[in-house]
Amino acid sequence: MSHPPRYREDDPLLGRVRDLALAFPAAREKISHGTPSFFTVKIFAQYGAATKGEHDSWALRQALVFLPEEADRPALLADPRIHIPAYVGPYGWLALDLCDGDPDWDEVRELMDASYRRSAPMRLIAQLDARA
Repeated sequence: MSHPPRYREDDPLLGRVRDLALAFPAAREKISHGTPSFFTVKIFAQYGAATKGEHDSWALRQALVFLPEEADRPALLADPRIHIPAYVGPYGWLALDLCDGDPDWDEVRELMDASYRRSAPMRLIAQLDARA
């Protein structure tokens, strides 16, 4: 049984997240558990996040789900815009709420970059570094 879509295709925040995510080398998009997920070999970002207890809603929070560097985790958790998402939170993933005000898109890209580097093959990370 597939999950129903838990996002709106016309969501402007999703559009911006999609543009940033697909700019990474070999990044692709798939719908996983009803949400847009961005991956190379492994997922490095998702759009939409549930918190424990709200996962029955068709609509998820407008959030970037990412896998931070372990050293950055304590500072990120001190930020009120960050929460631990349901399901993937126990594996180290965090979520940045994007719907409160105007997101800092440079920050969003940096969080994606760190997550990408934790999941992408070394050859793709080398391509990313060569762009800089």
